[in-house]
Amino acid sequence: MRKIIKRNKTRISLNKKLLALIVFSVASLSACADTILQGDVERGSEISMVCGMCHGVNGISNIPIYPNLAGQKEQYLVLQLKAFRSGERVNIAMTSHAQKLTDQDIADLSAYYAQLDPKPQ
Repeated sequence: MRKIIKRNKTRISLNKKLLALIVFSVASLSACADTILQGDVERGSEISMVCGMCHGVNGISNIPIYPNLAGQKEQYLVLQLKAFRSGERVNIAMTSHAQKLTDQDIADLSAYYAQLDPKPQ
């Protein structure tokens, strides 16, 4: 009888853990899905002129302290721009520029830079 009770308690405990894992997974996926916008490469190219002053016209910086953006992963760029915009990540130049960007601007810029060739020509 004690073994049956112990097994039932173990099953209940495992079921609770499984349920918690499922709820957490669904919530995480929902949060990620809300933030993904389809980027427009052409529009990203049009609005990238300000970025090009530091990061280079083709996403390859001529200034050693500024990173190359060409060929970076799109979602990485989205996360970094949003972090600059929110103040989670602070940089004297990037924060002020990023604060002016909408979510769609960020998606468009990220799509544009992600598709550029990362090799200098």
